[in-house]
Formats: sequence, structure tokens, C-alpha cells
Amino acid sequence: MTTFKTLTKPLLLLLLTIASAASTALSIGVNYGTLADNLPPPPQVAAFLKQRTYIDRVKLFSPDPALLRAFAGTGIAVTVTAANGDIPALARSPSAASAWVSANLLPFVPATNITRVAVGNEILATGDRVLISLLLRSMQSLSAAISAAGLRIQVSTPHSLGILSVSEPPSSGRFRRGYDRAIIGPILDYHRKTKTPFLINPYPYFGFAPKTLNYALFKPNPGVFDAVTGINYTNMFDAQMDAVYTAMKRLGYGDVDIVVAETGWPSAGDPDQTAVNVENAMSYNGNLIRHVSSGRGTPLMPNRKFETYIFALFNENLKPSTSERNFGLFKPDLTPVYDVGVLREASGGGPTTTPTPTPAPKGGKKWCVARGDASAGVLQSNIDYACTNGADCKSIQSGGACYQPITLLSHASYAMNSYYQISGRNDFDCDFAKSGLITTVDPSYGACAYRS
Repeated sequence: MTTFKTLTKPLLLLLLTIASAASTALSIGVNYGTLADNLPPPPQVAAFLKQRTYIDRVKLFSPDPALLRAFAGTGIAVTVTAANGDIPALARSPSAASAWVSANLLPFVPATNITRVAVGNEILATGDRVLISLLLRSMQSLSAAISAAGLRIQVSTPHSLGILSVSEPPSSGRFRRGYDRAIIGPILDYHRKTKTPFLINPYPYFGFAPKTLNYALFKPNPGVFDAVTGINYTNMFDAQMDAVYTAMKRLGYGDVDIVVAETGWPSAGDPDQTAVNVENAMSYNGNLIRHVSSGRGTPLMPNRKFETYIFALFNENLKPSTSERNFGLFKPDLTPVYDVGVLREASGGGPTTTPTPTPAPKGGKKWCVARGDASAGVLQSNIDYACTNGADCKSIQSGGACYQPITLLSHASYAMNSYYQISGRNDFDCDFAKSGLITTVDPSYGACAYRS
């Protein structure tokens, strides 16, 4: 296991710089994937992101009701994905689009802050001519259904950099012939008319060569000169973004906003992937977060702060390759794989002790915690009930081991679990008017030990 005692001086300076930026105006999103069998319950994840991190938006790869319910009341902006397989029905039937909205949006808003629907994922890269031909129509149909339902939710679709036929140098950026004016042009026209963003997935990880590794990682390098514009690019992310912008401008749509829907770097890979390690993942994601949060923009798009989603929130153990399983910022126990400054600091100015659950030991132990979408009134009632009915609440009083963090959700979870344990550990002992959740992941953190 890597420890931060072994980090080089430049990396330590990077951490300090990122942490300083985080304390001011850091705003970053993550892709929350669930291809794993060891992830914590969604309400615990939502509460963790809200209380302990600067992450203020998530992108989900499905309209999973459990995930959407978990973010209720958090204020975190949620992008939800309509599956590739939904595209034909959405495109061909207004009633199917209305039914999709009724099933996947209306039950959750406004409690869950759903701000965008992503229709499919990298459809042009699939090569499926039917899906490609129906993509725009499905976006238009779903957008109309959302408006008819009285909702204000954007509709867009993410694209890989494979939509470009040329990307180097950035001034030569152009979309693939045959797709440019027939497919992408009309999509960009839709974005202009609906004031929605063009979603792009730039991955320097997939574009670097050994000689351009530092260029991809935002590390010191001589840069890559674009003779047409006279710009010397010092990082591949800016070059990829400006190549997309140039291609858009070539079609007359340079005014359409761009959102970075996915980007990241894995922290582990196969033995032959020498550039895949914790140090490089931390360098790329840490520098990226600092860069997009600075508002500097890119050479061709100066003074812009791009809405950006890191891939991914978790390491997902059911993905097929080693590198794919290790794109996460966090392990399933909510401890960081490496630190890029997204964890909040304590009010006193020092780093907070993050209430990160540890894996439950073998033996079927269970704990009761509060749902992340429970209201403040419900949480306070749960505390009052548990503490007056035998729960040990000394630890959540001032000076107690579980007093920090001082939040109703944290205090309620501790009191509810104490009540649950002393009452016989029956499922109904954790009901609390549907605001309790039984978990097999130990919620203990630091000196705060949850009874089991």
C-alpha cells in the first residue's frame, strides 16, 4: 500500500497547492459508476460527498432510483443517463419520451437536483448507424417531454475525442468527414437553440506517448508548438479542448458551451503500463482540478471555468481490466486512493478527520445509519427518540469521540445505531419512519467507534 511518506517534494508541493485552491472556489464533479460488488450504500455515498468533499455534482450512468433518491436534499447537481438502448423509442415515440420522464425524473424532482440528462454515451464511437441517425431526434423528443412536464432540465449527449478526424495541432481540429455536417452540425445547432452544452470526454491518458508523458500530466515540459496560431501548448488537455473548439468553430458553432463530461487517469494497471501509477494519477487529476477551477480557460478559450467531471468516484472491481478497475478517486471504504484536495478541511483550519467507514469484519455484522435524504427535522426527532430510549448518546455530546463532525446526519446515525444495537438488531429497530438504513459497512471513523 502506498503511503504519502514516500512522496517526492514536487508532489507534496502539488498537494499543498491544490488544498489551498480547494479552500477557496473549488468546484468539481465526478462520474459515479457502480460496476462493483463492494460499494457503500448510495445514501452513505451522497452524505459523504455533501459533508466531507468539495464535489458538488455527479454524473450517473443510469436512472437508478436508489441513486437518485440518495441525493435528495443534498443540493448536489445530478446528471442522469438515458441508456443507449432507450434511444430508438425516445426518437420514434413522443409517448415513450413522456413515459421516460414520468418514470425517471418526476418521482425524484425537486428533492433531487437533477440538472441534466445525458442521452446515451459516446454514441458516435459505437459505429451503430441506427443509434447515430436517431441520436439528435431522441434528444429533441426527450427535451420536449421534459418541457411539457414543467421541468427545466438540460438534455445533451457525451462524445469521445474520436469524433475528431484531426486534433494535432489544435488549430487543425476538425470533425470526422461525413459526420461533421450531417450529424454533429445539427447537434450543435440544437445546443445553440436550447442553450445546452456540448459534452466531450477528453482523455490525455489515451493520447500520450512516452515522450509526451509530462505534457499529458501537466508537468514541466517544452510544450508543443502550433505554428498556425503561434501558441505553445504546455499541456495536452488544453490542446484537446482547443482542437474540439476549433472543429466547432469551423462549423460556425464556436459560441456553444463545452462541458468536460469525463476525464481521468488510472492509479494502477498491468505490468507493461509503466505510466499507470498513483503518482501519475494524482498528478493528472490534481493538476486538472486546479487548472479547470482557476478560470484561466485554454489558449483559444481564455477566462473560462469548464464544468468538469472526473472519472471516476470509485475503483470498480467488476470492470474487465486492471486499469479500468482503478480510475477511482476513492476506495469502496470511502478512503482516498490518493489525495487531490477534494476533502474538506475542519473549521479550525487543519485537515479534517474524515468519517470514512471501514470494511465490516467477517461474521455478518450490521449497523444502522441515517439516510442521506432525511430532513433535519426527522434527524433531530431520531436523536431525541434514541437518546431517551436507552441509546448511548454521550459520544455525540461536546467533547465526545463522535461529536465531530457536528452535523445532524452524523449525530443521528450514531444515536440510531446505538438504539438499533441495544434493541435486538431487528430490521424494524432501524426503520425510524423509513429514515434508517441497515449497512454491512462499518461507519466507525477515527476514535469514533460504532457499536456492533
